[in-house]
Amino acid sequence: MNKPVALITGASRGLGFAMAETLSDAYHIVAVARTVGGLEDLDDRIKARGNEATLAPMDVALPEAMAQLCRSIHDRWGGAALWVHTAAHSAPLTPAHHIDAKDWGKSVATNVTAMGHLVPYIAALLGEKGRAVFFDDPQAGQKFYGSYGATKAAQIALTRSWQAETATFGPKVDIVQPAPMGTALRARFHPGQDKDALATPRDEADRIIADLGLMAE
Repeated sequence: MNKPVALITGASRGLGFAMAETLSDAYHIVAVARTVGGLEDLDDRIKARGNEATLAPMDVALPEAMAQLCRSIHDRWGGAALWVHTAAHSAPLTPAHHIDAKDWGKSVATNVTAMGHLVPYIAALLGEKGRAVFFDDPQAGQKFYGSYGATKAAQIALTRSWQAETATFGPKVDIVQPAPMGTALRARFHPGQDKDALATPRDEADRIIADLGLMAE
C-alpha cells in the first residue's frame, strides 16, 4: 500500500462518512466508529471507488481500545498523515435543569474526556508533518443545548490550545465550522426543518477537503 494513512474517528455516518469516502481516493482510510453497520456501508462505498479501508469498530472514549489501535497503526504503517475527528455524543435537547445524568456522562466522556487520550496517542502518529482536522459547532449558551454545547465548547477550547502549541513545529491543526447539514442529528435537534434547504454531508465534505487542500497532502 503506497497511500498515506488517514484516521477518521466518527466515520460511520454524516460528515465523517462523507469525508472518509472522498479521502479514500488519496489515503488508506482507518475508519473508527461504534456502529458496525455504518462502517460496513462505508467499506462498500470505498471499495466501489476502487479503494481500501481498515475498519475499527470501537468507542473513542475507551483509552485501552484507542491505544491498541494507535499501536497497530504505528506497527503496520509507521504512523498517519491525517486525523479527521467527527466523533461526538449529541445528547437530546433539554432544559438545563432536566439534563439526564447518563446523557451528561456520555457527553463528557466522548466530547471532552476522550480528548485527553486521543490527542496524545494520535499526535505521536502524526509527528511534525501530519495534520488534524476538527469541527466546531458553537452552540454553547444556547437554549436547551446544555450538555452538547458545553462539552463541544470544551473540546474546541482544548483543540485551540493544541493548535497554538503546534503552530511552529506541527502537526498542523485545523478547526473548521461546517454549514448546517441535513443529517439525522440535525433532524433530532430541529424536527420539521426543511432538509432540502440544508447542505448535504457530501457537499460539505467536498468543500472542506478542497478548502484545506487535503487531497494534496
